[in-house]
Amino acid sequence: MPAIASHNSIMAVKLENAGEVARSNGGSTPQKRRLRSDAAAVENMSPISTPMKLKSPRRCANSSPNSGANGIEMEINEKLMSARKSPVKKKLCDSFKSKPNWNPQDVEQMSAVREALHVSTAPSTIVCREDEQKKVLEFCKKNLEEEKAGSLYVCGCPGTGKSLSMEKVQHYLVDWAKEAGLQQPEVFSINCTSLTNTSEIFSKILLKLQPRKKLNGSTSPLQYLQNLYSQKLHSSVMKMMLIIADELDYLITRDRAVLHDLFMLTTFPFSRFILIGIANAIDLADRFLPRLQSMNCKPLVVTFRAYSKDQIIRILQERLMELPYIVFQPQALELCARKVAAASGDMRKALSVCRSAIEILEAEMRESVSKMNSASAEQGLFDQQAASAFEFFNSQVRVDHMAVALSNTFKSPVVDTIKSLPQHQQILLCSAVKFFRGGKKDMTVGELNKSYMNICKTSVIPPVGTLEFFSMCRVLHDQGILKVGQSRDDKLKRVTLKADESDVTFALQGVRFFRNCLQ
Repeated sequence: MPAIASHNSIMAVKLENAGEVARSNGGSTPQKRRLRSDAAAVENMSPISTPMKLKSPRRCANSSPNSGANGIEMEINEKLMSARKSPVKKKLCDSFKSKPNWNPQDVEQMSAVREALHVSTAPSTIVCREDEQKKVLEFCKKNLEEEKAGSLYVCGCPGTGKSLSMEKVQHYLVDWAKEAGLQQPEVFSINCTSLTNTSEIFSKILLKLQPRKKLNGSTSPLQYLQNLYSQKLHSSVMKMMLIIADELDYLITRDRAVLHDLFMLTTFPFSRFILIGIANAIDLADRFLPRLQSMNCKPLVVTFRAYSKDQIIRILQERLMELPYIVFQPQALELCARKVAAASGDMRKALSVCRSAIEILEAEMRESVSKMNSASAEQGLFDQQAASAFEFFNSQVRVDHMAVALSNTFKSPVVDTIKSLPQHQQILLCSAVKFFRGGKKDMTVGELNKSYMNICKTSVIPPVGTLEFFSMCRVLHDQGILKVGQSRDDKLKRVTLKADESDVTFALQGVRFFRNCLQ
């Protein structure tokens, strides 16, 4: 009899906890529907058998407000569907309903979750970048059909899907050319950070174009390509070539010759290649390729904006939908997306935070199971059942896990220092962050002062004097937030931002004034 009593008490605890979880997940369920469910439960209730409250499988699978999976679907997917309804999202919601909770103690499941959330794992579909991919693909299709050279520049903040999207565009273009009966282009992708010197990119292009070609000492690869694309006879027999140059800003030299010559190759009369350059700086083409603009050959620019909260949630959900179990509570994913979107909109940062939250859950589960195992020697079967109930209700990554992971990722001594700075030093930092977002690596103290004055004037805040501004720059230099160079004239000293931009944004995002300044 004691064993039966303990079993019934465990079942009561499970049902009570399940009701609490369902009410927290299904808070948005209409009152009329909830009352109808309660009425059905009362009709089916037996004075002897409490578990008779359970509904039929059909009712539970489709419309039960007490289903944890339905709670997750309503919490996350309703927000995503409100932005743009599509059959794909409906399919995601339907498949999400029937998933069980995962087991963090299962080595295979833990490995699969970590792999799904790893930056190097390419998702099967790239969402939230359909418009940008379409622009690039249409540009490439048009040039391929007309056998016409052209250049395109893809820019945007780090972690906004630029490189991944261009990989997909490359595959789409090759498949489209095959289906359209056109000659498939030669594709050459290169990360410019892998080059030993900037001019080596022309050797790489020539090697891809003509692998067996050997040049004599007097002709450089660039000169050979220029001569090749100046003659109709030689160029007409070659295939069209698609060149994707990632981290393009590494080709920026003092005289800007390499970057200019690379884009100029697409302007030759018989050029046969399409160039897609990828970098973070939005105004790179304007600042470093002025001659192309004067020749009316400025590359088409496609900008990838930072991800919003809803976009980050959707991308995380797409990755997690490939797993056959539920890993995160919807509130935890929303917290992660909201904080990352406010700080930088960097999807790589969001993935890193999610992996960190999983590690925190894993450590918590390991500690809890260890305590239960030590207590099971005294309490026997009861603790085994309690451990099973604990595992069922606590296997998801919760908000508290995510909060700790976010704190570990974003909070640093630099963040605390920035938060404690006087207001005008914080405005100075905002000025620097806004200036460096344009792609510049440094600026003069005079330029920074001008940017600072503009913010103060726009916000109707009296600015500090010139001498005090120079003093603020020195203070931020001493604290390791800015780096101020040497010069006889204070206004000509070069300034660089040593603190990470995301740290500055995260530190100041709680104040509406600074949040507006940084947008």
